Amino acid sequence: MIATETAVQTVKFLVNGKWEEAAGRALHPITNPATGQVIAQVPYATAEDVDRTARAAHAAFLKWREVPVVERVQAFYRYKDLLEKHADETARILSTENGKTLEDARGSVRRAIQMVEVACGMPSLMMGHSLENVSKGIDCQTIRQPLGVCAGITPFNFPAMVPMWMFPFAIACGNTFILKPSEKVPLTPTRTAELMDDAGLPAGVYNLLHGGKEAVDALLAHPLIRAVSFVGSSPVARHVYRTAAANGKRVQALGGAKNHLVVMPDAQLDKSVEAIMSSAFGAAGERCLAGSILVAVGEVAQPLLDTLLAKVRTLRIGEGLEASTEMGPLVTADHRERVLGYIEKGIAEGAKPLVDGRAHMAGDGFFLGPTVFDNVRPEMTIAREEIFGPVLSVMRVRDLDAAIELVNRSAFGNTTSIFTSDGKTAREYASRIEVGMVGINVGVAAPMAFFPFSGWKDSFFGDLHAHGRDAIAFYTEQKVIMSRWF
Repeated sequence: MIATETAVQTVKFLVNGKWEEAAGRALHPITNPATGQVIAQVPYATAEDVDRTARAAHAAFLKWREVPVVERVQAFYRYKDLLEKHADETARILSTENGKTLEDARGSVRRAIQMVEVACGMPSLMMGHSLENVSKGIDCQTIRQPLGVCAGITPFNFPAMVPMWMFPFAIACGNTFILKPSEKVPLTPTRTAELMDDAGLPAGVYNLLHGGKEAVDALLAHPLIRAVSFVGSSPVARHVYRTAAANGKRVQALGGAKNHLVVMPDAQLDKSVEAIMSSAFGAAGERCLAGSILVAVGEVAQPLLDTLLAKVRTLRIGEGLEASTEMGPLVTADHRERVLGYIEKGIAEGAKPLVDGRAHMAGDGFFLGPTVFDNVRPEMTIAREEIFGPVLSVMRVRDLDAAIELVNRSAFGNTTSIFTSDGKTAREYASRIEVGMVGINVGVAAPMAFFPFSGWKDSFFGDLHAHGRDAIAFYTEQKVIMSRWF
């Protein structure tokens, strides 16, 4: 069992049903971002590790694909029960290694469980179609069959939820799976893998490797791996998509974002600001659905800022496990330095800091308070690039048309939200905006497990999105069968 931070432990691999020690490998430290304390060490998988794991997963696939789907999903019913029983324990591990608040961690574990719930419905989700007498005496039907070995490469910000966008769907469809989670947060996916192992899958069906670029590149190139799912930054997503596709694999690569929150003059300010606070500063801004640009339309700008700043200045920052904390630290010291660089660049390019998060950097942890910039122009770096931290840039436009034009100029298209009391405005915005996920008076438009996570433009590389019905299409091949009997 994974402990939170009572001792420095060495994380293991799960390969072909066995938990492996990392003999002879260099070990990399994992820190608690609230204290800077080393809580674990993680080995990095080599290309040889990937090869033997893929071979074991392929051997397991040849048997697993023959297991009836109604039997395959029984493991996920058991898994859901185990996740429910260990939900709070998992959330505490997540908060300890990632830094997010315990409430936020619990919410992400709940979303992970919802993915498993949907995967349990695979007997109906995988069903094909049939039609009698497409021609005289000829019937036609479609069926879905699994691909083979699939791989998932996941980020640090949601180490419980994002892997479950992938492997429950893939395995329930009849595939086998190799997960390579972020090397920054290996404890949560290790604990959830332990529970998956306890749920009783055959050896080799679900495998867990830790590592960096060598492991990733080996997964993208291995001939036995048929499909790759990825979530991370856009530059890496582009690399994953190009490399894996060039090696003949099916790919879904979810990238970064620059999400705009548009506030109309008729918005209900108190409720809108509450949603904006959660969107911009929840999880310390370390999520691809974080609102990072606040677009004030017309005369709403000043009352909106007055209401917002009053709340930002009282935001309680601290260790995620403390009940009073509203925003935790950033995940690593290096990541905090990266976000600090954006704050400094914003000031250098002429943006006005109304709240400067650098005032909250005391202690041994990787803390950084919320930053709010005004006078942000579209050409500024902080207006164009993903920061992945608690930095909110305010931009002002004259009307709805100008807001839509501003949002549509972005290279990204992950999510956006509009705050308004007018149905016509909301409908027009949702229709015209070039973004895959739209919120109307919703700060974080995160789709439920039975809908797809539907980013556009540089936020997504591929054709079929994560979870929902897209996941079933992604993890299966469709076969058309024409039948005639003499």
